[in-house]
Amino acid sequence: MTAPRWQTIFFDLDGTLANTIPLIVASYQHAFREVRGEEIDEPRARAWIGRPLLAALLEEDPERGHDLDRTYREWNLANTERLIQRYAGVPEMLEALTSAGAKVHVVTSKRRETARLALAGVGIDHLIDVVGALEDTTRHKPDAEPLLAASRVVGVDPSTAVYVGDATVDILAARAAGMPGIAVTWGAGERADLEATLPEAVFDDVDALTAYLLGGTDVTAGTPE
Repeated sequence: MTAPRWQTIFFDLDGTLANTIPLIVASYQHAFREVRGEEIDEPRARAWIGRPLLAALLEEDPERGHDLDRTYREWNLANTERLIQRYAGVPEMLEALTSAGAKVHVVTSKRRETARLALAGVGIDHLIDVVGALEDTTRHKPDAEPLLAASRVVGVDPSTAVYVGDATVDILAARAAGMPGIAVTWGAGERADLEATLPEAVFDDVDALTAYLLGGTDVTAGTPE
């Protein structure tokens, strides 16, 4: 069996391992409708994905950010099971990487409990652990600290690990941590925006990402020039 390209692989959660995008967008829309009587469109909601929830909402509305946060979380929790979706091939990818000897972990802007619920919701909680969550650091993506802290937890040099994510903040955080960043296009980010952050590679499907992480031949299609 080919050795994995990296022995330690950190994954973002939302939009990377689990399709929480419809759930997140609907949660934002519900919160703004209830608290501000405002309808927000999907592109606006998607732009906040990858950032800590409360910080994004307080930036948007300093006076009612906490109300938005509470309303979002209540609705999100109540509707997680109904709206969360699986990405085909993700369980098989995690199993293949683990079998090849790679250590796979989650670093997310979600709270740890919510992240574990999401992993359970798509049936991969037994395949991957959460080593970096919102409450673990005071600075968050695109800052390097979440990835640096996660690297300390698992005892690796950040430069020897890789981070896989679907948002520009993921790739920027990886670069700030001195870690290669791989972008995927099936989540919240747009390909052009992701490519502008100069990731190690960009992938449009799980099978291609899996092959690359397992040490397959270098990709051409989907890799930024």
